[in-house]
Amino acid sequence: MLRNLETGGVKGKYAIIEELSDFYPVTLLCELLDVWRSAYYRYLKRKQADPDGVIKQRIKAIYLQRERTYGYRRIQGELERQYNEKVNHKKVLRLMQEMGIRSIIRVKRPYFNNYQTAQSDGRVSPNLLDREFTATKPNLKWVTDITQYRVGEQRLYLSAIKDLCGNDIVAFHISTRNDNELVLNTFAKAFKQHKDASGKIADLIVHSDQGSQYTSHEYHDLLPKVGAQISMSRRGNCIDNAAMESFFSHLKTEALYPYDISSISEAQQRIEELIRFYNNERIQIKTTDAN
Repeated sequence: MLRNLETGGVKGKYAIIEELSDFYPVTLLCELLDVWRSAYYRYLKRKQADPDGVIKQRIKAIYLQRERTYGYRRIQGELERQYNEKVNHKKVLRLMQEMGIRSIIRVKRPYFNNYQTAQSDGRVSPNLLDREFTATKPNLKWVTDITQYRVGEQRLYLSAIKDLCGNDIVAFHISTRNDNELVLNTFAKAFKQHKDASGKIADLIVHSDQGSQYTSHEYHDLLPKVGAQISMSRRGNCIDNAAMESFFSHLKTEALYPYDISSISEAQQRIEELIRFYNNERIQIKTTDAN
């Protein structure tokens, strides 16, 4: 009820009046919430003409709040989270189709390796993860990768680590240089936050591709110091690290591609905001249907 009052505007107030009208006079409720009684009754009349009108309004509010990136399944989850409204996902889809709204389609883009080919003296590790993209508790399985985003003639590089238990981003580092320091700084942040009193992270597997940063001697010296096992995809096989690829796809689709970004600082800000949202608010639907 309070959420309706805080986020629903005038229509949220009407919903509260409707909910309380069996216990208190409508005139009193309208006075307390500072709305016209006649306007409230017009609201009821419109609602009776379209029994799904309120749900449609809430769907549209969520859709705009999430900048048109949410499909029917995530909107279903937000309806329950924000309004305590349980609606079948098929109904949410039908209502969205009636309103002519849908999530921004994630454009299929050609896959390009974001990494340089491992040097001949680099170290390559076996694929311990073996596409098992789930974990029963935190700090058992991390996946990591680097992606890039171009702003004019400049490139911005993002190194990120994702925990497969809960799919949170454990740590990330942004730079205009795609070098070993980019990756090493990312892991320094992660280890500082997650290692125990002995300086270890027990039973941790860290999975990456065979990029030059991950085959470097510095990387292979760093991870064993905290007890981590190194796992790597087969060369050129992005599916072996699909969980990380999926995150980068969401990030670019939702935080970067929809906007006319003109500066490195703006791109960095949008990336940081998306990661905060992803870790703290995003409803993650474990399904092959992106909508």
